Amino acid sequence: MRKLIFPLMLFATVLINSCKNDLPVGEWHSMFNGQTLEGWKAAEENSESFSVEDGVIKCAGERSHLYYLHHFKNFEFEAEVKTLPQANSGIYIHTAYTAKGYPTKGYEVQINNSHRGPSTKHPERRMTGSIAGVRNIYYPFVSDNEWFNIRISVVENFVQVFINDVKVNEYAEPDKAWRWEGAEEMVLGSGTIALQSHDAGSTTYYKNLRIKPLADDKKVEVEDKRWDTIVTKLMRAGFPLVDYHVHLKGGLTIDEVVANSQRLGINYGVAPNCGLHFPVTNDESLYAYMDDVKGSPTYKGMQAEGREWITLFSPEAIAKFDYVFTDAMTFTDRKGRRNRIWIPEEVWVDNKQQFMDDLVEKIEAIFSQEPVDIYVNPTVLPAELMPEYTDLWTKERMQRVVKVLADNNVALEINARYKTPGAEMIKMAKAAGIKFAFGTNNVTKNLGQLEYCLEMIQECGLQPNDMFEPKTDDKKPVNVKGLPDKITG
Repeated sequence: MRKLIFPLMLFATVLINSCKNDLPVGEWHSMFNGQTLEGWKAAEENSESFSVEDGVIKCAGERSHLYYLHHFKNFEFEAEVKTLPQANSGIYIHTAYTAKGYPTKGYEVQINNSHRGPSTKHPERRMTGSIAGVRNIYYPFVSDNEWFNIRISVVENFVQVFINDVKVNEYAEPDKAWRWEGAEEMVLGSGTIALQSHDAGSTTYYKNLRIKPLADDKKVEVEDKRWDTIVTKLMRAGFPLVDYHVHLKGGLTIDEVVANSQRLGINYGVAPNCGLHFPVTNDESLYAYMDDVKGSPTYKGMQAEGREWITLFSPEAIAKFDYVFTDAMTFTDRKGRRNRIWIPEEVWVDNKQQFMDDLVEKIEAIFSQEPVDIYVNPTVLPAELMPEYTDLWTKERMQRVVKVLADNNVALEINARYKTPGAEMIKMAKAAGIKFAFGTNNVTKNLGQLEYCLEMIQECGLQPNDMFEPKTDDKKPVNVKGLPDKITG
């Protein structure tokens, strides 16, 4: 009897990997009968991780994969999914049966709404809808304990992922795409669908699975293969590529932000200007803004403007945002003059050294008192002083700023527009344990490609764990520190 085991296993593997699509093109086909796993085959390793419970497929147990017994090239797949807290699962596309370990062929579309994993050195950051390791998304679009719909479209070299009918991700694969050693088969071609059970502490449910084969079509042209390689290398390293400082300015719409994000692979955080004489001035206008961008696959940030902002908004309203950032570009000087240092007519530099000392004091006051997550537009000076930036930002002044940020758990933005701060201060901040955020602070539709930020990754040796991540509600500064009673200047 033992002599028959290997031939039977080999036959099963050949059967799954050679199954051709015999389903009509353009018609939906149910993949699950609600009672048994007929039409599916579990991997040899930990096959007991899959079962049918109350009419749904349950993925709960040690790592394993459940393969569908049909083969597809172009298709549209959809299912309803529910995760329990700390669940981690995935839907593999264009893959092939693997008896043990992870599938090496095709892509995994991540299912993860709260799982961080056991490793603090390499935490799991890829959220539901990520094309894992190639185009990751980092914002949690859906929550645990709630059924949601996922739809995956694959046409030639183009993948699109929809959550509850909102497109959250897309990827156009170039010819001969860069892949790391061991991932050479992580490309599109054809194959089957597989569901993943990740580990013993993870439980995910699937129901109403169906698939529609599609006809062959033209490939999507890839604009910049060099950029595809840059992004994929960062995604592979687990580097959260997020621009947290985007504004709807210069005619830029939220739909255009999302389209740009999915074209480039950069996640975005969109923020209104909130403060005196700015578009958002109170709770009512703040909530109106949130309604406008609600449901978009972006982070929602708040730019706190001027020092009066703490008197204009309630803690409850502020906490609705994923994060809050501010700068030191608006302040009242020792002569009572309100400086806005990006406007030449509204800045006063009576003495360069005195101006710098006053500016550093303002920065210390702001970030020791105001409940914010990120210091943005860091170390920017009035236009007349920027040519002397290196001389005016002395080591002692930079150390004072680094200290107040470190003491108050405030992240430091690396700003792509102003190209600040310099590498010396970034290295100083990294040594102090400060987290970093990337930001553009656009004034036009052009968001660029975070060129300066990517340069600083290399020059300063930044790692994924050096990067800022939005905090949970219980750790948001406004919920921990509250709002100060006085204006900081």
